[in-house]
Amino acid sequence: MQASERRARILAALTERGRVDVEQLAVDFETSEITVRRDLERLAEEGALRRVRGGAVSSNLRGEGIPFSARLEQGDRTLKQRLATAVATLISDGEAVIVDSGTTGTATAHALASRRVTVLPMSVQGIAALAGSTTVSLLTPAGSVRPSEGSIVGPLIDQTLRELRFDTAVLTCCGADPRTGVSAYDITDAAAKKAIVGAARRTILFAESSKFARSAMATVCTFDAVDIVVTDAGLPDEVRAALTEADVTVVIA
Repeated sequence: MQASERRARILAALTERGRVDVEQLAVDFETSEITVRRDLERLAEEGALRRVRGGAVSSNLRGEGIPFSARLEQGDRTLKQRLATAVATLISDGEAVIVDSGTTGTATAHALASRRVTVLPMSVQGIAALAGSTTVSLLTPAGSVRPSEGSIVGPLIDQTLRELRFDTAVLTCCGADPRTGVSAYDITDAAAKKAIVGAARRTILFAESSKFARSAMATVCTFDAVDIVVTDAGLPDEVRAALTEADVTVVIA
């Protein structure tokens, strides 16, 4: 098993259980405890977990998210790419689109790179994904870049988006709960997401089903502000019922 796969499975276990033990991981991965400790140290350096005696605990609390670099190793990349393709199919050529930050936003930017659209990406990773495109009309936002995350935030975002109107906003999130709605770990990120929703005619929420079991500190919007949700088959029935009640179209990819 490669190191990247081990670390992805460690993060998945932390999301499910909240704690992992070195001894048990060594058995599960059929490797040495020294190797597991190295993986945990690497993830701790990236801010993805906190080391405790004999193992590690999740840093995925309401006020603290997992850094972008660590999230790239977490979850199923094939799933993310499939969902991003599904989002792209909902966007027509000629549209003006604003694409949110995060790993899902970056995947969407890649999926739109061959399309004839105007795109404003809200992250440096999204800008990089579209910079070489010969078909995309690329707009760049004004603002500050969050260290280690790459998202573009700050008061200049509000000023920029007040002057623009988009056909579609592709919104990403840290959590999505039927009671509290869409949420983010960082307050400045949540403010930028609110501006994104306010600047578009329709909003597509791109969220893996695991996001619907989480709730972060800063509220972005309720489900009523979302027009379409693109997610996977793991979406809980009660969440789907809440989305239907809020008149949200659910696309399972």
